[in-house]
Amino acid sequence: MNTTAIPTTTPSLKRRLASMTYEAMLLFGVAFVSGLVFATAMQQKHALYMRHTLQAFLFVVIGLYFIWCWVRSGQTLAMKTWHVKLVTVDNMPIDFRRATIRYFLGWMWVLPGLLAAWALDVKDTTSVSLLIGGNVVLWTLTAFLDPQRQFLHDRIAGTRIIQVPKQ
Repeated sequence: MNTTAIPTTTPSLKRRLASMTYEAMLLFGVAFVSGLVFATAMQQKHALYMRHTLQAFLFVVIGLYFIWCWVRSGQTLAMKTWHVKLVTVDNMPIDFRRATIRYFLGWMWVLPGLLAAWALDVKDTTSVSLLIGGNVVLWTLTAFLDPQRQFLHDRIAGTRIIQVPKQ
């Protein structure tokens, strides 16, 4: 009988944000290679040619990356590096449906800022960046509303991030 205790410690905000930053760097590579495959397959000769199709393609590719990693092991490469894991609120592995919900909810980190920029007809990149950055700060602060310091999208999706010991 395995008597190993299941870790339930919530990682620090600093650790989770560092993992997310590392994840963004890794996603740059995923998006670059996926964009290259798309451009080659579609014989894209200009960056604006089929750009909305490319954006939809990247949305799906990135979604598949996250969902596959979360369902398979509860961790992406960045999460493994920072020793954090995604589980349900009952510390069980997450299923495809829950992972998909979390992926869509994860876009709340940036989507309201993008929508605000669009609604306000903001054109300069500095202002758009400030709106998105403000949105990220507000979303980060949602962790302080939760007794276990989980982000709002995790609370809604029925998931949580836990710290796992180094192996």
